Amino acid sequence: MSSTLFIADLHLERARPTVTRALAEFLPQHNNCDRLYILGDLFDAWIGDDDDSPLVTEVAAILRKFSAAGPELFIMQGNRDFLLGNTFCQIVGARLLPDPTVIDLYGEPTLLMHGDSLCTGDKEYQAFRTTARDPRWQAQLLALELPERRALAARMRSESREATGNKAEDIMDVSPSEVEKVMRDCGVKQLIHGHTHRPAEHQSGIGRRWVLGDWDSRGWAITASPNNIKLNNFNIIQ
Repeated sequence: MSSTLFIADLHLERARPTVTRALAEFLPQHNNCDRLYILGDLFDAWIGDDDDSPLVTEVAAILRKFSAAGPELFIMQGNRDFLLGNTFCQIVGARLLPDPTVIDLYGEPTLLMHGDSLCTGDKEYQAFRTTARDPRWQAQLLALELPERRALAARMRSESREATGNKAEDIMDVSPSEVEKVMRDCGVKQLIHGHTHRPAEHQSGIGRRWVLGDWDSRGWAITASPNNIKLNNFNIIQ
């Protein structure tokens, strides 16, 4: 039967090899699907498509093997890997997906997003998001040598964790009014996103919103078919 998968927020990093291993085990179990959408933050940090680290090499091989088996592969940038580009996607046999994107999901127009732009209550982050997506700022960052970018990424991750720990939980969740606005503007009644690490299905007057969970002790995926859509999770062996 035809099926489409969605995952997000794996936050792959060298310090968490169990999650990389979980991805390597997950994909072959689903290589009969039609397509897989990775909705941002595949990596916990991304310093550029020229990164030659062992982790990037390993993950590229995992994804390339999956796409070579037949499924279409789409990757969206997240707030952690916003520098991920077309070069990496070409290496792994994927297409880079703009955020937001509307797809036809078995007859249902469905909006796909990473989800960070929906968290409008976090003014500090939204200001950074605007800067981080400025092509000139990105060009300056990518002009640095790899060791400089690695050091900068480590510092930014540390600062982000500290800032997140000092923010109220509701600030880091989506704004309902922004969700409704975006869904209305895009003319959809279904939205799938990640980012908030709060897996759930939400029903409202505007339609249905699916939230993917992050991969840590458990992995999360949405499986859609012509007759059904379901949020699934599975144990990640530590």
